[in-house]
Amino acid sequence: MNLLSAENISKNYADRWLFKDLNFGLQQGQRIAFVGINGTGKTTLMRVLAGLENPDTGSVSRRQGIRVTYLGQQPVFDESLTVEETIFASQNDTLRAVKAYEHVVNDPHADPDELQKVMERMDALNAWDYESQVQQILGKLGILGELLQRNVSKLSGGQRKRVALARVLIEEPDVLLLDEPTNHLDLATIEWLENRLNSPSLTLLMVTHDRYFLDKVANEIVELDKGSMYRYQGNYAYFVEKKADREMREATEVEKARQLFKKELEWMRRMPQARGTKQKARIDAFYVTKEKASTNLSKQQLELSVKTTRQGGKIIEADHLSKRFGDKVVLDDFSYVFKKKDRIGLVGPNGAGKSTLLNMLTGKLKPDSGQIDVGQTTVFGYYTQTELEFDPSQRVIDIVKEVAEVVELANGDVLTASQFLTLFLFPPAQQYTLVSKLSGGEKRRLQLLRVLVKNPNFLILDEPTNDLDLSTLNILEDFLLHFAGCLLIVSHDRYFLDNLAEHLFVLEPGGAVLNFPGNYTDYRDYLAEREVEAALEAEEKAAKAARAAAKVAAAAPVVAAPLAPAPAKKRASYAEKREYEQLEKDLAALEAEKQQLTDKLNAGQGSHQDLGAWAARLQALGAELDEKGLRWLELAELV
Repeated sequence: MNLLSAENISKNYADRWLFKDLNFGLQQGQRIAFVGINGTGKTTLMRVLAGLENPDTGSVSRRQGIRVTYLGQQPVFDESLTVEETIFASQNDTLRAVKAYEHVVNDPHADPDELQKVMERMDALNAWDYESQVQQILGKLGILGELLQRNVSKLSGGQRKRVALARVLIEEPDVLLLDEPTNHLDLATIEWLENRLNSPSLTLLMVTHDRYFLDKVANEIVELDKGSMYRYQGNYAYFVEKKADREMREATEVEKARQLFKKELEWMRRMPQARGTKQKARIDAFYVTKEKASTNLSKQQLELSVKTTRQGGKIIEADHLSKRFGDKVVLDDFSYVFKKKDRIGLVGPNGAGKSTLLNMLTGKLKPDSGQIDVGQTTVFGYYTQTELEFDPSQRVIDIVKEVAEVVELANGDVLTASQFLTLFLFPPAQQYTLVSKLSGGEKRRLQLLRVLVKNPNFLILDEPTNDLDLSTLNILEDFLLHFAGCLLIVSHDRYFLDNLAEHLFVLEPGGAVLNFPGNYTDYRDYLAEREVEAALEAEEKAAKAARAAAKVAAAAPVVAAPLAPAPAKKRASYAEKREYEQLEKDLAALEAEKQQLTDKLNAGQGSHQDLGAWAARLQALGAELDEKGLRWLELAELV
């Protein structure tokens, strides 16, 4: 039975049907990824399903008692509340108890009696496990300390997204609706989130462009295309394959309908006036064939092809750059000489200083020390995270004409601003609409167009995948693979980074920058290998220390002690004998497991997640063997 159902829903926007007579159901345990090109109505459909907008026709229903929570691309808050009040705004009794407990614990001037009171309330509701879950969520999302007391109106875009995500995860609704949940999150947080959402009991509908995230979390893909829905049981690669098959079948069926339509049209023109039953059925069939034959199969294809300004020998030389904000060191002694066709990924946690480094390279921000020497022929194209800024009265074509009236393509053709907009899937009718009427993805596409109009030879892309649909992303990737200039990318999309980056700048704590030769997956494998090596090294040190201690004990001279009356020897109880026998079995099993894990780690097989898990288990086994070994020695003396 469906937890959430939509029957014959339709929505019209700006005199255009986004979708019509759609039927949709979401069952317990389904985790559906919703895909489609920008402007098809994915966000609008999500808002209709969440009950935030009413459909023009049809209805949405949910099973009685079901709680549905929606996380939009741009979270909306009560700007007068603090972060803590926003996160714990639910009417859930357990959540209110956790909120009261967290507030008292974080208050240095709290009354001890008040602390006792909130702890008793936590006991009464068995809320301690829930409280630990809340702590984990807040910790992983970096919402701790002073940030909890900050007013939400003072948060950055990324912080607002994290607060909204924390709120929906803490509420634990029956159905989660997430619109681009990975936007503004760093790579480590995305990996944690995908593991948390990958639960058989979770019911989820999400819009996402992150292909690795989609494959890890979703067990079904639903495509919205030209107002219709198509469902695919499989991963992203399966979806691409089956979508191509569907489009090929549709093209064949439409071609057959067009051939039949020509024949039936001739019959209609010379049809006798008498209307028999057979003739009436054939006439009805004619109109069905006509509708099928009129299907428009033409696909708009974004074309990214611009001339690249000639690049000289010197591109950018960064020499001993340093930058700090207050006591925080963002960049410490960074040097690099950019070379032709460099393809670099810039990674690091949120707040590490990625945007700061980009702003210094482009001259928007000065370093505290060091120099940046930019070549005379270097032309930057800087695509920023910030949303496109525009006047409410501006139309789409005005945005482009602010930068250039004409654009030169890679093949030498010169296009007007209007013609270039058409290549970017903004048809003439849309070019004179207000920018405010565009969807989030269409605004980002327009922003990318403005960057490429300048014919850059050094492209800097700061989170370019946010809000772009999968089709546009594939075309953008293909363009960047063949881009003749330098490329510097900040992205949380691991698939995008793996395809384009040939080496990484990894921003580390304290402002250090690691120049890593490889893509993001190579870097994750490198980190996993370091964790394994550290675990093996710690185990080897412990073993050496134990052997050294044994040698010292064996070599120590025996000092005769004055005789004393021997104490009465304690005899082992029945329970202690049973414990001794069980410990012998446990120690043998633990030693066998330890040997198996060591063999696996030495073989170097498995994913980086497997290697990390094995290394952690190996450390836990060492501690458990030590503890049980000591107890076994104690009991051995008695037995």
